[in-house]
Amino acid sequence: MPICAPSSDSSSSSGSGARVWVLHGLALGAAAAAAAAAVAFLYRRPSGFRSRAVGIIPARFASTRFEGKPLVQILGKPMIQRTWERVMLASSLDHVVVATDDERIAECCRGFGADVIMTSESCKNGSERCCEALKMLEKRYDIVVNILGDEPLIEPEIIDGVVMALQRAPDAVFSTAVTSLKPEDAFDTNRVKCVVDNQGYAIYFSRGLIPFNKSGNINPKYPYLLHLGIAGFDSNFLKIYPELPPTPLQLEEDLEQLKVLENGYRMKVIKVDHDAHGVDAPDDVEKIEALMRVRNIQ
Repeated sequence: MPICAPSSDSSSSSGSGARVWVLHGLALGAAAAAAAAAVAFLYRRPSGFRSRAVGIIPARFASTRFEGKPLVQILGKPMIQRTWERVMLASSLDHVVVATDDERIAECCRGFGADVIMTSESCKNGSERCCEALKMLEKRYDIVVNILGDEPLIEPEIIDGVVMALQRAPDAVFSTAVTSLKPEDAFDTNRVKCVVDNQGYAIYFSRGLIPFNKSGNINPKYPYLLHLGIAGFDSNFLKIYPELPPTPLQLEEDLEQLKVLENGYRMKVIKVDHDAHGVDAPDDVEKIEALMRVRNIQ
């Protein structure tokens, strides 16, 4: 597998941007929703509360299911570059960095122009890696967006929506995104489900189907929600997040976001019209490449 093949293509964008709806209290007005396909109308940079945001892409080489995943080639570019190029299209971010503990990934990222922060091998997860990277940044940021490095088709509008959610919800310290759950994914434990309250705040996340009715079957009329891996943190909260002890629900479900909820913090959720296209295993690469060809992404 090539470590980082050179490429001459510049940053790419998909044929059609995802429309984003902020749940309930964050819903865009009818006129704005009609223009949501244009990023400029979707996100307007605030001048006050939580105004500065940084996007951090944590990346590690070691993986039990897919070693070296960030460097796998996707239509001639390493996956980490594909993800970085999409993230750079987000209008809400003041800065974007890749955080890694592997020099091979760092060298590759520097080669295509990304800023890199070297973190320790002791980071247990992406959130801890983001926290460590945040402390090394020279400038101060109010919001940190943890963007999975295995999302080469992430929509910039989703990043902007997650940032906007924290800017408009001062009582929340965390924001994330969900989309509609496909029936075939209902009982897939790798597909995390989410339920929210009437104000658009997260109630719970689970690897099982939630809500789960007494019949034990999927209700075709119920709008089940699939959690997308992106996470927005209030920077002050992120600094204390690694110090919070693991919680029973977090350990049972093996879901980081449950530590936030179980410790009593509020989490804002946005709903987006965008399928999840993460790369979890080698077989997913071919699927991503096929989708990119359909969308004419070079």
